[in-house]
Amino acid sequence: MTDALHPFGPHFGFGLYVHWPYCTRICPYCDFNVYAAKDRDPSLLVEAICADIHAHRSRMPDHGALDSVYLGGGTPSLLQPSDVQKILQTADDVFGVKPGAEVTLEANPNDIMRADLTGLRSAGVNRLSVGVQSLRDSALAFLGRDHDADGAKASVARAMRVFQSLSVDLIYARPDQQADDWQTELEDVLALGMPHLSLYELTIKEGTAFGLAVGRGQISPMPDDDQADLFELTQDILDKAGLPAYEVSNHAMSPAHQSVHNLIYWQGGDWIGAGPGAHGRVTVGGHRYAYEAQLRPEVYMANMQALGTGWGDAQRLEPKAIAQELLSMGLRPTSGIDIARIEAVTGQPVSREKIAVFADEGWVRFDQGVLSLTAAGRLLADALTAQLSP
Repeated sequence: MTDALHPFGPHFGFGLYVHWPYCTRICPYCDFNVYAAKDRDPSLLVEAICADIHAHRSRMPDHGALDSVYLGGGTPSLLQPSDVQKILQTADDVFGVKPGAEVTLEANPNDIMRADLTGLRSAGVNRLSVGVQSLRDSALAFLGRDHDADGAKASVARAMRVFQSLSVDLIYARPDQQADDWQTELEDVLALGMPHLSLYELTIKEGTAFGLAVGRGQISPMPDDDQADLFELTQDILDKAGLPAYEVSNHAMSPAHQSVHNLIYWQGGDWIGAGPGAHGRVTVGGHRYAYEAQLRPEVYMANMQALGTGWGDAQRLEPKAIAQELLSMGLRPTSGIDIARIEAVTGQPVSREKIAVFADEGWVRFDQGVLSLTAAGRLLADALTAQLSP
């Protein structure tokens, strides 16, 4: 009943995403809002981000304390602990950060080897997400990474001495990747003892270096059927290893190690985005708004100084758009979504006939009003969501 009365908003969590767009190099697969870090003064952007957090409070006077803070990018591990502390202290001063809130910082392996990890922990970070991407040197070279497999392992070992909560990112379904090699690589990753893994199939996007290479015929993406086989192999290996999927791409040793911040996205909570290109979803006066900050750091900082905001126009979402987003995000976690929430937003029933057909095919489960994807259904998540959307 409560979820139907409050189908979206801070009832499902409230987070802050901070986007740090600078990188020492741009990876060939990356289509995020990123820029070369060379000759950039980080203090100017830190000041703008802190001002942005302050500006959010005036628009959201009734929101309580934050359940999570996530510093992503880009490469936020390029920041000094003092800069991280300034951002986190601003968030705490303006909104409050709940005791025990999850505070994550994305980190590259080479940065971890030279970073003041104790300083980051003292600044308020309590979780690292390490961009390992592979434990094969040839794959790391292909992916444009600036570390090798031994360096990745050493960085994880160093991080584990300071942080209890860690996650590792990996990219698989690379061109010509073989199932037996991926199985061995996964076993090598499991030997690191990570409580959380994020495993992403390589997606080649237009405008990236890989996208251009595909257009020139220099590389070929893995066929869909082969990707599906690797996905199923991944689920089987990690299930047996005690890291079952709790979302399409994410695996955790226990619920305590699941990403609080990402669950806010998937469950329809509110989050504010600060930093160039950061997105937000906020609920004010019973209405849900979507917005995106200015993309280019120079424009974002200039607007913060001149206008007191880095936002573009905030868009008030119509009920149908809210329902579609709730469904597409809510089906990603294995826990699924109570479809009464979607029906409460639109006033329209979700097709029980389609649900029954998909259940008969073995793609979804529908139990006491909660719709969730099966392992087979997770391979078809986007297509099933499109079919079920109001």
